[in-house]
Amino acid sequence: RIALIMECNEHGDLKQLAKDEYIRYTRQMIIPGISLEGQLKLKNAKVLIVGGGGLGSPAALYLAGAGIGTIGIVDGDTVDSSNLHRQVIHSSKRIGVNKAVSAQATINDFNEFIEVVPIQEHITKENIMEIVK
Repeated sequence: RIALIMECNEHGDLKQLAKDEYIRYTRQMIIPGISLEGQLKLKNAKVLIVGGGGLGSPAALYLAGAGIGTIGIVDGDTVDSSNLHRQVIHSSKRIGVNKAVSAQATINDFNEFIEVVPIQEHITKENIMEIVK
């Protein structure tokens, strides 16, 4: 489950690409329909991933690779050795670490331009509105 939100700065402007980001995403920006404008939309987007497990972990990596500006990952579970064959964002060095925190570390190594917000809890009907905002 993934939610996408666009955000502007306090002046209503979209954040711009740094030179290194422009170089990083050049191949993606030549795809018809993406261009610089589309890449800026990705940079200014916020995505919330519920669960850093079998589906959430590859989704987080691909979203980070695409240049989504802010990725929130909600997971109250910890990395276990039985997760590692399918939850590709985690490693054996992070067994026992919260999955949202583990995912943050991997994404930070993978793409330094992405802001990752780890939320170390399970989503419930009581906390969902606070987490989503």
